[in-house]
Amino acid sequence: MTRSVYVTSTDRGDGRQVVDLGVMELLTRQVDRVGVFRPLAHAGPDPVFDLLRSRYRLTQPVETVVGFRHDEAAALQAEQGTDELLSRLVDRFHAVAASFEAVLVLGSDFADTGLPAELALNARMANEFSAAVIPVVGGYHQTAETVVAEVRNAHDAYAALGCEVIATIVNRVRDGDAREAARALGGHLPEPVYVLPEDPALSAPTVAQVRDTLGAEVLLGDPAGLARDVRDFVFGGAHLPTFLPALTEGCLVITPGDRADLIIGSLAAHSAGSPAIAGVVLTLDERPGEETMRLAARLAPGTPLLAVRDSSFPTAAELVPLRGRLTATSPRKAEIALGLFETHVDTAQLTERLSVVRSGRVTPMMFEHELIERARAHRRHVVLPEGSEERVLRAAEVLLRRNICDLTLLGESTAVRKRAAELGLDLQLLSDDEIADPAGADGPAAATARVVDPQTSPLRERFAEVYARLRAHRGVTEELAYDVVADVSYFGTLMVQEGLADGMVSGAAHSTAATIRPAFEVIRTKPDTGIVSSVFFMCLADRVLAYGDCAVNPDPDAEQLADIAIQSAATAAQFGVEPRIAMLSYSTGTSGSGKDVDKVRQATELVRARRPELLVEGPIQYDAAVEPSVAETKLPGSAVAGRATVLIFPDLNTGNNTYKAVQRSAGAVAVGPVLQGLRKPVNDLSRGALVQDIVNTVAITAIQAQSAVRAPAPAPAPQGARNGAAS
Repeated sequence: MTRSVYVTSTDRGDGRQVVDLGVMELLTRQVDRVGVFRPLAHAGPDPVFDLLRSRYRLTQPVETVVGFRHDEAAALQAEQGTDELLSRLVDRFHAVAASFEAVLVLGSDFADTGLPAELALNARMANEFSAAVIPVVGGYHQTAETVVAEVRNAHDAYAALGCEVIATIVNRVRDGDAREAARALGGHLPEPVYVLPEDPALSAPTVAQVRDTLGAEVLLGDPAGLARDVRDFVFGGAHLPTFLPALTEGCLVITPGDRADLIIGSLAAHSAGSPAIAGVVLTLDERPGEETMRLAARLAPGTPLLAVRDSSFPTAAELVPLRGRLTATSPRKAEIALGLFETHVDTAQLTERLSVVRSGRVTPMMFEHELIERARAHRRHVVLPEGSEERVLRAAEVLLRRNICDLTLLGESTAVRKRAAELGLDLQLLSDDEIADPAGADGPAAATARVVDPQTSPLRERFAEVYARLRAHRGVTEELAYDVVADVSYFGTLMVQEGLADGMVSGAAHSTAATIRPAFEVIRTKPDTGIVSSVFFMCLADRVLAYGDCAVNPDPDAEQLADIAIQSAATAAQFGVEPRIAMLSYSTGTSGSGKDVDKVRQATELVRARRPELLVEGPIQYDAAVEPSVAETKLPGSAVAGRATVLIFPDLNTGNNTYKAVQRSAGAVAVGPVLQGLRKPVNDLSRGALVQDIVNTVAITAIQAQSAVRAPAPAPAPQGARNGAAS
C-alpha cells in the first residue's frame, strides 16, 4: 500500500517549503518512486513542485499534481458541498498513488484561498487519503511562550479531528526563542516536535528577485551576480566619505542614477572586498555616462547594476517586504533549507515515523543520499587545495550547510574570502591560526571551514622538514622542500599525512598528476598494496556498479590487474555494493586466446588464489557480465555472470571510454574517480566536475577516512611507487 504524508500549515507565513523539501528528501532516501499531490492550488505555476521535480528528477506529469484550483474548489464546495469536493479529491489522489511507492501531499497554504474552515478541510483530506500528518507552525516574530501555545493548539486541532500526527514542526523562530521553545516542548506531546530557527540566508531575496519585483532593467551583471543574496538595503544620498562606512556585506545599494561618485565608490569597495556588495539599483530613470559604465564594468565584473523609473522611496516600499523564495532556479537556497532541516530535525526518528518500506533497488539519488548520511554520521575533516575556485566554494557551502564534514580551504586568505563574498556565499571562514585542532574528533554540532595560505602558514617550515625527510633518497633538501610544500597540492597532502586533515580532494583546476603525485610521494600505498588505482561508482536507473580502473593505470599487467580487482571489491563493499567481480575481456570463458585475453585469465586466477572468498569470473565480456539472458547462454551456472557488480577493465583505454559512454548514453551518474590503495584518502576530481560531483567526492573521502587504518608514516623508500608516479 502506498504511504502518503500530508504536510499542512496552520496559518500563512510559516515558510513551509523548507519542510516540504525536507520530507521529500527523507522519502527519496527510502523509495525510488515518490509522487506529489497538491489537493488545492493557486492559479499559475507551482514553484514548490517545480523545485521538487527539478531536484529529485521527478517524471510525474504536471497535470496529475493538482486536484483543484482554489477558486474551482470554493465554487464546487458552495454548489455541491464539502463531501462532493472531498470525493473528487480522493479519486484524483488515488489516481496518483497507484503509480508511486509514496506520495507527498502538500496541504493548502492559508493564503487568500477563499475556503471556509481551512484547517478542518485539510484534516479531512488527510484522513480520506489515509495520510500521516505533519503540521507546520509559523514562529516568525513570536516569543517562545506563544510558540509553545501555538504548537499545542495545532496538535489538539488535528488530533481532535482524527488525524495521525507523526510530528509537528515549528519554523522561522528567532534563534534564542527557538532554543527556549524546544526545551519547553520536549516530551510534552505524544509526537516529536522539531523547532527550526529563522535563517537570514533563506529570507534574503536574490538580486534576480529584486529585478523581477521592480521590473528593473539590467545594465550590468551576469547570472552569478543576479543570484547573489540581498542581505541589507543601503540608500545613497550622502557624500562619499559618509556613505562608504554605511556599506555592509551583501547589501544592495539604492541611489539616484546621476550619483556617479556613489556608484563608482560602491563598486570600488566591492572590488577591494571591503565589503562585497550584492549590487546597485539606480533610481529616477537616470543612466550613468559611458565613461562611468566602462569603469563600473572594469571595477566589479559581474556585479549587477539595475535601473528603475521610480524614486528611492517607492522603490524601498516595494523591496522591504520582499522575501527569498525556494524555487527551481535557486538551488543554493534549497541546500540551505535542507541544511537547516537536517540540523534541527532528528531525521532518523522522523524517517522511522514515516513508516516507508525501503525499496529493494538502489537509485542514483538513494546512493548519493547514503553517501551524505554516512559522511555526516561521524564527521571528518577534508582539505580542499583549490580554495578560490568557484565550484569548490559553492560545494564548500553545501558541505557546511548540510554538516557533512569540516573543511580547510587553501589559498591566499584575502582572495578566498573576497571570491566567496562575490559569490554571495556564507562560509564564515576561520583563520589560519585555528587550524591546529586535532583532526578526527567528531567536533561540534556545526561543521566549520578554515582558510590557510601555504605561502605564509607557520606549518610551512614543519612540512618542509617532513617532506625533505621523506624524499631524502631523491636528494631533496629542506631548502628545496620549503619551495615545494608551498604548492597547494603538496601542502594539502602533508596536512593529511600529518593528521591535520583526514583526507584531501582536488582536481577541479589541477591535473590528475598534480593531485596524486604528492600522494604517491608522501602518503604512499598501503603495506599490502602494490598499486594505486581508481574506481567509479556508476549509478544506473536501478543499481550501482563499480568500474575499475578507469582513471590511473594505462596498461596494468596481470598481477596489477588482480590487485585492482581486489581493491575495487573492497571499495565496493565499503560503500554498500556487494562485490561480484567480472574481469572483462573481448572473449568469455575459453572462447578466445591471445596475449590480452591471457592477461585477464591469469589475473582472474591470481584473485582466486589471493582472496578465495571473493566471487570472480573472467575472462568475460561486458554483456555476459551484466545481462542474465546473455550469461545463461555464454556462462550458464556462473555465480557472477549476469549479476556482476564490480567490473574490471583490462586497460585504461577501454575503461575510460566505457564509463564515459555509459554515463552519456545511459544517463548514468558517475561518482568518482575514487582512489584506492593509499594509506590515507586522497581523491581526484574531473576538471569539468559540477558542484554536486565535488560534494559527492568529498563525502566519499570522508567515509574512507572514517574507516581508514591510521598507519604510522612509512620510512623513506629507496624507490618510487610501483606505478612509477612517485619518481
